[in-house]
Amino acid sequence: MILSPPRAAPEPARAAPRPTAVQRVRRRLSGSGASAAAIVIAVLWTLPTAGLLISSLRPEEQIKTTGWWTFFAEPVLTLRNYDDVLFGGTSQRQLASYFVNSFVIALPTMVFVVVLAALTAYALAWMNFPGRDWIFIGIFALQIVPLQMSLVPLLSLFSDGVTIGTTQVLPPWDLPGAFQFTRVWVAHTIFGLPLGIFLMHNFITQLPKSLIEAARADGAGHGVIFRRIVLPLIVPALVSLSILQFLWGWNDLLVALIFAGGSVEVAPLTVRLAEMAGTRGEEWQRLTAGAFVSMVVPLIVFFSLQRYFVRGLLAGSMKG
Repeated sequence: MILSPPRAAPEPARAAPRPTAVQRVRRRLSGSGASAAAIVIAVLWTLPTAGLLISSLRPEEQIKTTGWWTFFAEPVLTLRNYDDVLFGGTSQRQLASYFVNSFVIALPTMVFVVVLAALTAYALAWMNFPGRDWIFIGIFALQIVPLQMSLVPLLSLFSDGVTIGTTQVLPPWDLPGAFQFTRVWVAHTIFGLPLGIFLMHNFITQLPKSLIEAARADGAGHGVIFRRIVLPLIVPALVSLSILQFLWGWNDLLVALIFAGGSVEVAPLTVRLAEMAGTRGEEWQRLTAGAFVSMVVPLIVFFSLQRYFVRGLLAGSMKG
């Protein structure tokens, strides 16, 4: 008689691992209910912009007598509002010159902030010098200073210069005509640098140390390392900072109004729109067209560079 070996007792079924809190949140946010809620929020968020666009394309008499939603019952479109706002009427009423002023303010400011922030962040991250950490802490602390608190000292600097005792160290900035843009560039650069340096420092410090040390071992100086190694690796961060700084400079009203004034030679688009809302608030067709003109450039900049912006955000989250 052959005895069969005793069968091993079946192992108890292992319980499935319980999902973590992050997995549960991710599952809920990726469900159909969350997607439907996101679509509803996106529609509600976009609805005012759609109404503004439709109103800007409607004839004056229809804007003043009916709501924008009546467009679907009586669809009539015209570009007269945009032509009138950009090129029509007197020179004081045209937005084209203010539109150019906004570019002249926003683009150089963006370049100054991005370049200075990248160079400063590299120096604070990879160059050894006394007080480096304290300088970074000081720059980080500057972010909590309200912008409004620095307007008066900065305006006093531009108007009166710097005088120590009876000796004038810096003269007043009496800049005529288009040179008044210089004060706006300096002000925007000063206000944008603390956040820009902080963001760029977070990216640059996460670069592999062995990469920098290998370049140094091959005899590369800091200029070569920054230009040939660091700069190509931080392109997404540079683009993200460029978008943020350009949008901030383009949409700014307070700094430009204080340091450039409201003249047609140097005032940006936001200053003119504020004047139109205060003095010509009854002309809805002008206000809607002017408001949408001011929105076009930020939308183009954001959507054209969106992939770099998202890549920069994801790179920061992965490295952090």
